[in-house]
Amino acid sequence: MIVYGRNAVREALRGPRAVARVWALARAAREPWLEAATVTVCGTAAELASLCGSEDHQGVCADVAEFSYADAPALLDRPDPLIVALDQVQDPQNLGAIARTAECAGATGLVIGERRSAEVTAAVCKASAGAVEHLPVARVRNLSDFLGEAKAQGCWCHGAAADAPTAPHAVDLTGSAVLVLGSEGKGLRPRVVASCDTLIALPLLGRIESLNVGAAAAALLYEAVRQRAPAAGT
Repeated sequence: MIVYGRNAVREALRGPRAVARVWALARAAREPWLEAATVTVCGTAAELASLCGSEDHQGVCADVAEFSYADAPALLDRPDPLIVALDQVQDPQNLGAIARTAECAGATGLVIGERRSAEVTAAVCKASAGAVEHLPVARVRNLSDFLGEAKAQGCWCHGAAADAPTAPHAVDLTGSAVLVLGSEGKGLRPRVVASCDTLIALPLLGRIESLNVGAAAAALLYEAVRQRAPAAGT
């Protein structure tokens, strides 16, 4: 996989994946965080774009090992896990943004479906600012089954739905929890809704009827952070 963008490459160098080679424009190659890497200097931005397949490379790209997905049951084995589960979120930019927020918020991991869902690509690495190098991301065949397994292990599954009657601050997010968010257009599928313990909705006080799934994930995650902070002693 050729990852591109300064944050994506920097975090790949800091993360567990093997980095075979780095290419950079002359100015980017002088960045301090590249000092320990073996860098091939490219003469033009177009040359770099041809290597990574994107004009949005910010002067650097790298050949890294394929992304290794985490084991979903292992996420549930962690103490008081906080997991984000996505139901058919297909936009790589949204997946990357959610991964970035989840990693910054200290989430245990991110769970996505194997079908009709975005997967971790170079575009997602870039959109996540390299967060996917540090955040466990698991793929499951059936999200409803995963939620059932989560509940069997003591997790509460909270689904985000625009018409839900309960606000996030009214739900206890201090223990083992899975935050479930749906696709950009249709939201949560009925079977996924049925697998949730509660449905929650962020208050919408303006004229727009919904939030972007990435923004919704950020608000829900940081509500969880707010609730969990006293228990962590912070």
